[in-house]
Amino acid sequence: MANTKARSTAEQASTFDRVSGWLNLAANLGVLGGIVLVILQLNQNERMIRAQTRHDIAMGIVDQLRDTANNAQLADLTMRTNGGAVLTPGERLQIQLRAGALLRIWEDEHYQYRMGLYDEEEFVHERNNWRGVLAGNPSIRQVWCRNSSNYSSEFAAEVNALLAPGACEATQR
Repeated sequence: MANTKARSTAEQASTFDRVSGWLNLAANLGVLGGIVLVILQLNQNERMIRAQTRHDIAMGIVDQLRDTANNAQLADLTMRTNGGAVLTPGERLQIQLRAGALLRIWEDEHYQYRMGLYDEEEFVHERNNWRGVLAGNPSIRQVWCRNSSNYSSEFAAEVNALLAPGACEATQR
């Protein structure tokens, strides 16, 4: 009888160990599943943040373009400026402020890119656009050359690399 009782206690302990092992396995799988869900949610949030960042940047540029398209005086002023016309002090201020706003949009794009929120491929195209704008718009180039020290050093290095050699020296004359 003592032998049977010992065997019964051993069987109960073995059954308890098996059930406990299965419960531990189920708990570990539950934790692993929770971690996978958190990772998926973080990836989804990152994609949403990237999309929102891209949208906000695009809207800043669209606002600048829309302002010029919807304002005949501003469109004329921009064309006269890029053609080398002599401007009144008020017109110069207007052009400088618009150029400064555009440069701040560019600086934000550059920052978002450095933070990983702007895709490499898209940023390469945007940087090429900057090069074209700087080459074709002396007023923006002049504002940049006079105020580049007011921007982050990383952004300033990026823009300066896009300028033709001596572009700022020619602006200073």
